[in-house]
Amino acid sequence: MRLILMGPPGSGKGTQAKLLAGREHLTHLSTGDMLREAIRSGSELGLKARDAVEGGKLVSDDLLYDIIEARLRELGSDKCFILDGFPRNLRQAEFLESTLPRMGIGIDAAILLDVPRGSLLKRLSGRRVCSHCGKEYHLEFSPPKVDGICDVCGNKLYQREDDRPEKIEERLKTYDEATLPMVEFYRNRGLLVEIEADGGIEDVLQRILDSLDKVKQGRV
Repeated sequence: MRLILMGPPGSGKGTQAKLLAGREHLTHLSTGDMLREAIRSGSELGLKARDAVEGGKLVSDDLLYDIIEARLRELGSDKCFILDGFPRNLRQAEFLESTLPRMGIGIDAAILLDVPRGSLLKRLSGRRVCSHCGKEYHLEFSPPKVDGICDVCGNKLYQREDDRPEKIEERLKTYDEATLPMVEFYRNRGLLVEIEADGGIEDVLQRILDSLDKVKQGRV
């Protein structure tokens, strides 16, 4: 299958994308990973991306399109994948719709992880990160053995600036403005699969797999 995974910050997109890739034998295409791979490759696209990142600028949509298209062409039309972190807005969704057919590729489903606002705030505001090794914890779901101290290296944990309540609200507002029109875009094309994602990781994964079974049955 060829899938798109969408959802607000804190919905568990990265976790579910990795699990789905393993279960369904898909290539996991993360926007961040693709950018890092392009930079490491030293390609012309990678050098442009490196200049933007090192200059403290956002990578432009057009450069991102080129990197994603190059990666998809590298996979080939017979490969299956899950896109994680792209598209993020309507313009990017329209880019995919116009580009993929030229490569003989179609999208089977756009999965939306739906989590109540209160749960998102709880998930994100409880996150803590090790200042040294980067290991992540959650004050409720996966706390460290010693409060404020990393289990792995013994260094102090901190709360990322964008995990503070006021910043979370800003991130969710940005998500609503940019992403929700894209949700309607895929709903109108009959590709949207909505998943209630407020639960345990394995429970959410099973809901996704059950929904994908229905997609496969409808495709046959």
